[in-house]
Amino acid sequence: MSSPAQPLAVSLVQSVDWLAIAPPTIVAVVGLAVLVADLFVAEHRKALLGWTSVAGLAAATAMLLPLLDGDRSTFCLTGDAAVCSYTADRFTLVIQFLVLGGALLAALLSVTALKDARKELPEGEYWFLLLSSAAGAALLPASRDLATLIVALEVASLPAFALVGLKYGDRKSSEAALKFFLSSVTATAVSLMGISFVYATTGTLYLTQVADRIQDVDGQFHTLAQTGVVLTLVGFAFKTAAVPFHFWVPDTYVGAPLPIAAYLSVIGKAVGFSGLILVTVVALPSYADVWGPALAVLAALTMTVGNAGALRQQATRAYSAVRLLAWSSVGQAGYLLVPIAAAAYSGDAEKSIGSTVAYALMYGAVNLGAFAVAALVGRTKVLNRVADYRGLYASSPLSALLLAFFLLCLAGLPPGIIGLFAKVTVFSAAVDAGLGWLAVVMAVNVVIALFYYLQWTALLFRAPEGEPEKHRVPGPVTAAIALTGVLGIALSGAPQLILRFTDTGLF
Repeated sequence: MSSPAQPLAVSLVQSVDWLAIAPPTIVAVVGLAVLVADLFVAEHRKALLGWTSVAGLAAATAMLLPLLDGDRSTFCLTGDAAVCSYTADRFTLVIQFLVLGGALLAALLSVTALKDARKELPEGEYWFLLLSSAAGAALLPASRDLATLIVALEVASLPAFALVGLKYGDRKSSEAALKFFLSSVTATAVSLMGISFVYATTGTLYLTQVADRIQDVDGQFHTLAQTGVVLTLVGFAFKTAAVPFHFWVPDTYVGAPLPIAAYLSVIGKAVGFSGLILVTVVALPSYADVWGPALAVLAALTMTVGNAGALRQQATRAYSAVRLLAWSSVGQAGYLLVPIAAAAYSGDAEKSIGSTVAYALMYGAVNLGAFAVAALVGRTKVLNRVADYRGLYASSPLSALLLAFFLLCLAGLPPGIIGLFAKVTVFSAAVDAGLGWLAVVMAVNVVIALFYYLQWTALLFRAPEGEPEKHRVPGPVTAAIALTGVLGIALSGAPQLILRFTDTGLF
């Protein structure tokens, strides 16, 4: 009587490739360890929690190196070893490097921010939430089924809501967290409904099986499948801050601690874009006629609205520097969407997706650098206005030069060669796919963005009003600025290092 049950029991047993899952696992374990340690560490030694978190993120990033030898998969179906829930391929490793490296830089900025906050931010909870979010973000690009994808997306997002509103008694922070939470939860609910429709029409959650089965959906289920595709995209469009799902960005960045704003600007986008790529190009290539035009329109709207919002920022308005970076990040999201839309029309989808990955790596390095300098200035100029950066060169020459370099990279101007190369790569992806109109919209937006990037850059070298105020740079902030500066300069000197990632290994 027991023999029929035996094959079922065997089929549930799966081997685990611990090396493949090491990066997100290390981050999650260190996060739990920090939360428990917070109960026992004396108040005057709480800084140890921060340095433990930094070390954990550094170790997780280092664990990507042994995975470079070849693709590894785990949590696979016993009947079909090619269908897996977790795959560490080239695409996964590049996005995990961006996520973990970005989280490491945000953690370095956080060490100083927590010290300056004078107990307004609870350290143990802060580090636990940051590491939990980073673990989810590192899991997402490796996810190869829709259930794991959504779980990873929410593990990355839910701690971020709490981080935005973590500051005690700060109304601005609480309002930002509430707006972020409500809009994100709504988008996730819509996305889950879309995934349920896709599952109803295909009978599977595995991305490769969805791609095979959704092509042969019965005529009566075709509309249901199309609706599922559209609704699924909505959730990921929110995470990427694509228009019209961008309204939470400026207030959230202003209300959040500055290291968390930096984290959301890069890691939040990496999560959204990697999820969007997996859902569209891997799971739903046969519905390119649905998501291709939708993403092309979203890209055009996003870059235009983002740059228009940045252009409207007044230099003397409170928090205008952070708001400008927030609107700029919306505009940059539009550029990142262009190659994903192009993949629907291109004969070489892998090359198009590679353009997004290359651009994301450039954007991550220089945007984190700009936020690092903003964090430095914000230590003495609490309102962090663009006008507060006037004459920064007189008080902190190296910081001013690096901020100018980061802004020129974002603008795509020399000496920010890597920014120029990344924009040309995205532009060529649109042209090669026959999206000439989108390339024109992008060119116009690049010109619009030059105005506010150059205006801010010029302000750094103008004569300061009154005595120049010296900025004492703490060690962790120095490390963050130096790392992003070295990375940006090295990539500008050898852009081929980043352009190699146009081969993602996704296909």
